[in-house]
Amino acid sequence: MTGTPVRGMVRSPFVLVVGAVLTWFIAAFLVWPNINVLIATFFPDGSFSGRAAEKLFSSQRAMKALGNSFLLAVALSVTVNLVGIFIVLMTHYFRIRGSRILFLGYASTFIYGGIVLAAGYKFIYGDKGIVTSLLVKVFPGMDAGWFSGFFAVLAVMTFATTTNHMLFVANALKGIDYQTIEAAKNLGASTWTILRRIVLPMLKPTLFAVTILSFLTGLGALSAPQVLGGRDFQTITPMILTFTNSPTSRDLAALLAVILGLATMVMLSVMSRLEKGGTYFSVSKVSSELQKQEITNPVANAAVHAVAYVLFAVYTLPVVLIILYSFADGAAIQTGQLSLGNLTLDNYVRVLTQQSGLRPFIVSVVYSALAALIAVGGLLFVARLLQKYRNWVAAAFEYLLHIPWILPSALLALGLIISYDHPNPLVGGAVLTGTTVILLIAFVTVKIPFTLRMLKASFASVNSSLEEAATIMGAKTLYVFRRILLPLVLPAAAAVTALNFNSLLDDYDTAIFLAHPLVQPLGLVIKANTDGAEGTEGIANTFVYTVLLMVITGLTMYFVYGRSRRRTGRKRLPGSPSVPGTAGQALPGAPAPGEDDAARPAAAVR
Repeated sequence: MTGTPVRGMVRSPFVLVVGAVLTWFIAAFLVWPNINVLIATFFPDGSFSGRAAEKLFSSQRAMKALGNSFLLAVALSVTVNLVGIFIVLMTHYFRIRGSRILFLGYASTFIYGGIVLAAGYKFIYGDKGIVTSLLVKVFPGMDAGWFSGFFAVLAVMTFATTTNHMLFVANALKGIDYQTIEAAKNLGASTWTILRRIVLPMLKPTLFAVTILSFLTGLGALSAPQVLGGRDFQTITPMILTFTNSPTSRDLAALLAVILGLATMVMLSVMSRLEKGGTYFSVSKVSSELQKQEITNPVANAAVHAVAYVLFAVYTLPVVLIILYSFADGAAIQTGQLSLGNLTLDNYVRVLTQQSGLRPFIVSVVYSALAALIAVGGLLFVARLLQKYRNWVAAAFEYLLHIPWILPSALLALGLIISYDHPNPLVGGAVLTGTTVILLIAFVTVKIPFTLRMLKASFASVNSSLEEAATIMGAKTLYVFRRILLPLVLPAAAAVTALNFNSLLDDYDTAIFLAHPLVQPLGLVIKANTDGAEGTEGIANTFVYTVLLMVITGLTMYFVYGRSRRRTGRKRLPGSPSVPGTAGQALPGAPAPGEDDAARPAAAVR
């Protein structure tokens, strides 16, 4: 169907309706808000003005935050790759004892992240944290605020964002042809030479991709700098939030958001150019499966095992302590002294039965469920049309729908605030800023690119002869979609809905800009509790929230991937839902039946 003329799209009322609604949505919530940010920045009174730039460059606080963001982005690109490559090699390339257990620890970030992870690290290592309190008793002269500032933010974000390596780099590593490694061995190459000259170069495309993600994550960081940065280390996005809350400084917030967006696009462009500059594949005619390598040097082997298990402790300690202290009473949380005698279910009873504890959880569930259902429900029609009609109109729509992937969430949120803090004809003259609706719109918007990509891939895997046969028999477009196409892609749609719901439950970066002050989702409540807003009870509530979120995330992963694994005998890659034509895509680290601990690790986000 490639090259279908544009006039072919307008014959169906169904296509016209979907096109009209899509055009309105893109104009109202993707294009106009971002254009409005530029207008508010450079044309505040209808004519060009450089006042915002002058204010920005004269503000030491803003310039320092700008420098801190780029420093964090560059440093994170290095540290995440170092740690990420190491843990992938430990679980997928080298023969390490207990690699199944190591994988479970390294993959703990699959089930918690964002504001929850930052809060967890603060409760463990902060000035009043559990570990810090114990260390101060052992070393009385120790600085209790040691885990703060740039070091703390970089450390937390490094361990939080290696998830991309566990997913994508591990998957790429499994695709390396083992015959190439064997040939290098036969020529006398050492283990280090093979790793440096053969294995890592073949991973370059994937490493470029995860480096981009790491850089952009550091550039737009919000929760970790807010929770752990302290007064000395603040970045662009927290500064945008501060300026947004003051109407007289919104032009500064807009300019910072524009700089953030430009830096994102420049980084994507540069890394894309670099990625095109090499050949990264093996050339043997018959590929063989990668086999784990022995570390023959005993000293190096011992050192690698030691570092691997130290990292395992770093990854798992917050999870273990959060689960244990979610059952602790107030005295144990204050003193950090946990025993069987002060374990109780009171924290869970309070959160699940009292309105003050349960309300933010329900708010987050409602927002996440509505956003996930709306995003998937609406894009089912859009993805089908974009997959069927491959012309310049469809291409233009598709590029525009990927705007939330290109621009940072702070810029998108600020655009919505500026555009809809007054009656706007695009939304029927309504004012959206300060209402509960605007956060729902933002949640739907940020999930559009991922949802579209997954659903479009699902439709592409459907046998086109089914639709052609129905059309020949006289079935209308909507009937064909409802009775033939929809049942086939429904498993993928359900998987994407579950993943979207899961990722929005503890959202903080978008909610902090747009949430209604009386309807606070879970991410904002957790952040307030980390600041001591509710005292010991608030800390206990946060432990419970974290455990509940990990349980929900784990169950989501199981129902999306675990059930398909039982049908196919293999685990799927998170982010690649079960769709027709993709069965059997393995989750990195999934062991084959009968393999021992030293052979393959077992499998365990933002």
